[in-house]
Amino acid sequence: MKKIFLSAVLLAATASCTNDNPLTNDESANAVAKTESNVSRICPSEEIREAALRDSPELMSRYMNVEKQTQEFLKNAEMGRVLADGTIEIPVIVNVLYRSSAENVSDAQIQSQIAVLNADFAAKNADITKLPTEFQTIAAGATGVSFRLVKVNRKSTTVTNWQANDAMKKASTKGIDATDPVHYLNMWVVGDMGGILGYATFPESAGLWNDGVVIAGKYFGKTNNAPFNLGRTATHEVGHYLNLRHIWGDATCGSDLVADTPTQTTKNYGVPSYPKYDVCGGVSRSTMFMNYMDYVDDAAMYAFSAGQKTRIQATTAGPRAGLKVY
Repeated sequence: MKKIFLSAVLLAATASCTNDNPLTNDESANAVAKTESNVSRICPSEEIREAALRDSPELMSRYMNVEKQTQEFLKNAEMGRVLADGTIEIPVIVNVLYRSSAENVSDAQIQSQIAVLNADFAAKNADITKLPTEFQTIAAGATGVSFRLVKVNRKSTTVTNWQANDAMKKASTKGIDATDPVHYLNMWVVGDMGGILGYATFPESAGLWNDGVVIAGKYFGKTNNAPFNLGRTATHEVGHYLNLRHIWGDATCGSDLVADTPTQTTKNYGVPSYPKYDVCGGVSRSTMFMNYMDYVDDAAMYAFSAGQKTRIQATTAGPRAGLKVY
């Protein structure tokens, strides 16, 4: 189990990750080639964040304030000072960018994604029953977050390949401008992103022009594109949006800044067999690879931890407190 220190937060923000440095063009190409031959989950949210924090002192300051506020919330929660009813309904704007009819995802597919988010964040997903006994004591239960679809914006585009560079978030670069990102979760659904399934901004970007979540259309909602066909890419990315890190901390035996998720050596792929043990610091631990913030296939991820739930609630009470349904 991990103890959380604010100094570790600064270290995580400024140091290069051991396993996942920001992708160069060559590395991106290699990742895409790997994915096309053997499909794996690729989420560059942390790498994008690291580069943004390194390049923007203002964003770094916002990040540090978010983490300070989060740690204060966690301390108050431990002392019983946080009200049990931390519920919030997040209004969602879906921005669809399409080049073909196949990329113009249907209303039904969009509704399926909202349904998946509501089930996953309320721990009402059918596969939660697969959670091993050892992790049931730290399972989150309902996070207190639900989602309501407010509007769908659609725009035809000539872009054939989207990059993880936020171009889809600006009309001037053939995208769609965000709708009031202080008060709405904006989700951009795009065509091909190569080997990238999706990416997200973290709470230090709350209210900025690029704030929100991007998902490749073929992985958005319930689809036929196994093994990422159950809408869990959005669950993973919205987790980042609500200030959850990858469970392995984006470093060998790293920290996700959550105390109850077992430390693991690195990301997991596919459908691991339980129990799966990793050794970190000389200690062998059974890993919670079925956590939404790992890299496993959609069918293999089905739970948040209680510590992640508290971190989510710290975010909705803090930097994302502006989210509300009008």
